[in-house]
Amino acid sequence: MKFGPVALTAAEGAVLAHSVALPGSKLKKGHVLTGADLGRMRNAGLTEVIVARLEPGDVPEDAAAQRLAEALLPDPAGAQLRIGPATTGRVNLHALGPGVLEVDAARIDAVNAVHPMITVATLRPWQRCAPRAMVATVKIISYAVPEVALEAACAAARGGALRLHGPVARTATLIETEVGGDPGDKGRRATRARLERFGTELGPRVLVPHRTESLAQALREAPGDILLILTGSATSDLHDVAPGALRAAGGEVSHFGMPVDPGNLLFFGELQGRPVIGLPGCARSPAINGADWVLERLICGQRVTPGQIAAMGVGGLLKEPPSRPRPREG
Repeated sequence: MKFGPVALTAAEGAVLAHSVALPGSKLKKGHVLTGADLGRMRNAGLTEVIVARLEPGDVPEDAAAQRLAEALLPDPAGAQLRIGPATTGRVNLHALGPGVLEVDAARIDAVNAVHPMITVATLRPWQRCAPRAMVATVKIISYAVPEVALEAACAAARGGALRLHGPVARTATLIETEVGGDPGDKGRRATRARLERFGTELGPRVLVPHRTESLAQALREAPGDILLILTGSATSDLHDVAPGALRAAGGEVSHFGMPVDPGNLLFFGELQGRPVIGLPGCARSPAINGADWVLERLICGQRVTPGQIAAMGVGGLLKEPPSRPRPREG
């Protein structure tokens, strides 16, 4: 592609690089110049214009963006995503429903390394998405790119780099423990709001004494596709009341603690094939915390490993809710 000022006599069929104001009208950036356009520009006293001129082997921006988007998403419906129309060298990708976004970061990096004018930007891996949310944008920065570069980018993208995982847990039970009185409904309200984002229904309230035996019995009897525990006293050890109750109920604890703050005191495991999450006390606030990152994945049927938890520390320093009883400072 050639770019720069040319005489009007050589500009027909070229792409206008900058908008041009004319008497009573305006030619917009990106417009392909016609003979009539050039006549109006001459009448306005112009003798040259800055344009982009495609060369043999160049692919126009919209066509290039569309091809790359289709390489990234060879089966959009299967990935629960939608490819939008190409315009000004951009194609946006949107979620078809609620879920969490899986991103093949290495594949996206490979695409972006091919040519500086070929770009893909995505949400962070495993970000929660609402229906119709934009999850990625393909942008051809210049008016055209070489076919050889576009084909290399498409080859790097092929196989699917993005996938939305929708919710599989349709029902949930929240078990709360009390220490010295009813804890109120703040935690339950915040939990319901988190679940409703995925269309997951929260079952009837379950409140038991903060004792291992009582909590274990409640876990054994709890219905739901996913079980949540919110204790009246924070879980501070792998052998504390809540993790101990999960083991006593016949389940297993997969991991305790996470390098995300707020959210350090989370644990999770399973009972009879169902995910179980011991929520940290900060889950009583609607503000995002580490438990959100684990809960959202598990609701959508995605396995969470201790290694993945360990990798959450970079970017894991989150904003403290004003109600936090023990702030980091002060």
